[in-house]
Amino acid sequence: MLDNMRVIAVVPARGGSKSVPGKNIKHLGGKPLLAWSIEVARRVQAVDRVIVSTDDTLIGDSASRHGAEVYMRPPHLATDDALVIDAIRDLYRRLLEEGEPADVMVLLEPTCPFRSRQDVTECLDLIRSGYDSVATFKDAELNPHRAWKIEGSEPLVFIEDAVPWLPRQSLPRAFQLNGAVYAFKPAGIPAGSNALLFGRMGAVVMPAERSVDIDTAVDFLVAESMLRRSHG
Repeated sequence: MLDNMRVIAVVPARGGSKSVPGKNIKHLGGKPLLAWSIEVARRVQAVDRVIVSTDDTLIGDSASRHGAEVYMRPPHLATDDALVIDAIRDLYRRLLEEGEPADVMVLLEPTCPFRSRQDVTECLDLIRSGYDSVATFKDAELNPHRAWKIEGSEPLVFIEDAVPWLPRQSLPRAFQLNGAVYAFKPAGIPAGSNALLFGRMGAVVMPAERSVDIDTAVDFLVAESMLRRSHG
């Protein structure tokens, strides 16, 4: 519980990964990728339930073995074009029908295994203090003041009047979403919106080493290398 609010952690894990087949149950550091998200959710005191939303029975079996509840989602919410927010809406509706208020949801993508319990807790602390939605960020990989657009054959700075030649220390600090944690009050999600940030929005900044996002086989190799170094 978060004060008097029920907190549901959701790990969305569909089975149709094209970049790495079976990605969500491929082992990283000796355990399935999705287990990292389940385990961090279970260590957060405020979380009341940990649910894996999936369309895949193998993923469901793995999730159960690692201590999560499993809700099977309809096939149309597990296609390449399906949006996570639509799976969230479907799960929230089902929970309400079961009598679960689900006042707060914490979305933990399985592809971000190195987030910490503290990262999740800091997001929930902002929800407690009155924010409607919170997300985690990292420093932007490309500062937008150094971005360009090309019209015809002419390069133009992406931001009007930007000076891309300035040293990094002279540029305004920029951030990007890292996908590690979203915390929000699902009752407030605007109808028809695709965004998980809405209403009064909060931000938690995470360091690069905890912001690793695994999408390809190379990303797995990088993550394994980071684990070896951290235990060496």
